[in-house]
Amino acid sequence: MTMTERVVQLRRARTPFVHATVVRAQPPASARPGDEAILLADGTIEGFVGGQCAQNSVRKAALGALEAGESLLLRVLPDGEVDFPQAPGARVVVNPCLSGGALEIFLVPETPAPLVRIYGTTPIAEAFAQLCAAVGYDTARGTDADPDEMATGSAVVIASHGGPEAEIIRAALDAGVGYVGLVASRVRGAEVLAAAAVTDAERARVHTPVGLDIGARTAPEIAVAILAQVISGVRRGGLLRPAPAAAAVREVIDPVCGMSVVVAAATPYLRLDGEEHWFCGVGCRDTFAAARR
Repeated sequence: MTMTERVVQLRRARTPFVHATVVRAQPPASARPGDEAILLADGTIEGFVGGQCAQNSVRKAALGALEAGESLLLRVLPDGEVDFPQAPGARVVVNPCLSGGALEIFLVPETPAPLVRIYGTTPIAEAFAQLCAAVGYDTARGTDADPDEMATGSAVVIASHGGPEAEIIRAALDAGVGYVGLVASRVRGAEVLAAAAVTDAERARVHTPVGLDIGARTAPEIAVAILAQVISGVRRGGLLRPAPAAAAVREVIDPVCGMSVVVAAATPYLRLDGEEHWFCGVGCRDTFAAARR
């Protein structure tokens, strides 16, 4: 599978990743300009952007870029002669384990677009789905109250004007969805919330009447009001959830060179006398093992 095909696969699966590209390499670095890699949220590296010592620096910077959601130009230097100034969007890492040769690597994080589940086939639902597509949000048309299915979404909007609205709201709240919108009048909305047994704490996550108060009347106008409220939740309310695998990432200190090392499947590892040790590269691992013999 080519790198382009892998990127397409990850996007379709809504998997967060960082696309790393070597933009400059100083000999004797093993990487070359144009070398690429994919870095996943669990620290896995697919591809090549340098040897194992460089990979540790790239892995750590990539996970930071993924968490921040911002691209980063990373320069990995083999010694302390830093002549590449720190600046917004750029970062310098001094890696004492490199055999020589500076690397510049451009890291581009890609996270899934917000996923909005829409219930109903009313004109408001159709107009809202079209607007979501226009701003780059993914949509899924819901049919039943499945908490497992809802857990993958950032928001649920119910524009069915009837049906199992209370059940959908209850399932969305139980699934931890941060934004639940119900198209209904204040009176009917209150009745549906009562049927869903919504608690006072949960009420803050349910919006009915839904949408910002802009005086909307037509279906497209109401859809605009709803989308504006969802966008506010995404940008200000934290509706975009971090990748679950990111929580499993941890850092340790290489006992030889003192570098901070991200523990991942490919991180050089050694178990001695019942103790576990991780290293930035095989060189530090072999040095440590030799000293313990």
